[in-house]
Amino acid sequence: MSAFVRLLAQGFQLADKVVPQSLLPSTAPTALISAARANPEPQAREGLEQLLASIAADSELCVFGKLSLRWDSIRLLRNAQKVEDAHRANPALGAAPVTAPVFILGLPRSGTTFLHGLMAEDEENLVPRNWQTIYPGPRPAGFNPAQDQRVKNVDRQLRLFAGLAPGFEEMHPINADSPQECSEITAHVFQSLRFDSTHRVPGYFHWLEAHGHDDAFRFHKQFLQYLQNGTASRWVLKCPDHTFTLDSLLKTYPDARFVIVHRDPIAVLGSVAHLTEVLRRPFLRNIDAAEIGAQVAERWTHGANLLLQFDQRADVPAERKIHVHYDELIAAPLAIIERIYGQFGMALGEAGHMAMAARLKARPRGGYGKHAPYRLENFKLSVPALRTQFAPYVRQYCGGAD
Repeated sequence: MSAFVRLLAQGFQLADKVVPQSLLPSTAPTALISAARANPEPQAREGLEQLLASIAADSELCVFGKLSLRWDSIRLLRNAQKVEDAHRANPALGAAPVTAPVFILGLPRSGTTFLHGLMAEDEENLVPRNWQTIYPGPRPAGFNPAQDQRVKNVDRQLRLFAGLAPGFEEMHPINADSPQECSEITAHVFQSLRFDSTHRVPGYFHWLEAHGHDDAFRFHKQFLQYLQNGTASRWVLKCPDHTFTLDSLLKTYPDARFVIVHRDPIAVLGSVAHLTEVLRRPFLRNIDAAEIGAQVAERWTHGANLLLQFDQRADVPAERKIHVHYDELIAAPLAIIERIYGQFGMALGEAGHMAMAARLKARPRGGYGKHAPYRLENFKLSVPALRTQFAPYVRQYCGGAD
């Protein structure tokens, strides 16, 4: 961490002790919409109102949390307006199809980010990049991230966040040009499970579950069409939260293809809980590890059951799905890539193969270091209880081993 980032982090910590929240800029929905100079769709406005109401009721924000909520909300409103305006001005954007996109899903912390980053090395694939969710715009052929001011800005933002969230860089090594999850796209209409990771928002979560994700995926497609700039492209997308949005996803992309990555849940849940704690710490004054543990266990027990059900869907035939185990992916990533491409009839050219091999040489395991397993006991989770809850999933996808 640079001296500047360390000093800034200390400044926010001091401000939280001495600055009254009443002196901070407003985060009321009308104030944010006015500041963004946006005219959000009714569904996005409702999502914003539900999110802010839940944060007010369920979360206690620190100074950085309140300032970042305002910045983030205004950014999302402006970006959504930019995308919608572009579609109105140029109908050809919406006319270009998003055909047979590949979605990577599965339990979080199971290698989905690693696989997404590897497939992004093939220039025949398009992925949404971190900087594109902050400053939406196409990524042209021959793009040089080192010379783009938007990329530099986002890299600085990531360094700042890493200074405020110790452990984030080790758990999620990314940069501005890394592939980004779809939850950052759907956040633009305030209908995203991303907010439940960074804040304590049970009220918003229950509203979103009841509301559904159709509106979010309509915008998701508009966003991809904006990034591909009128040219039909082969998209590779990733988000573990897609496990909970498959009905809406398939309404929008009925020809979607799926890579489902599996890993022993006992090895995963401690990491998921710890990452949630790391993500929330910069924004919230109080963190309840036991509550996070219970939330993560309940969410992903349900998610594992949904993955089992997904295999039975008649509208997604077997040729449009491939199952991958984490251990196989880490042991022989290029062999797994070849299996995926072969399953979906995708051509892997020499340039793409060489780029993936170079990435693996430069960043083995995707840049993730090896460490001792996170202790489930720190989050009040019982290993025997979890083994019972996840038994059907483990039997189906993890060789019956715990």
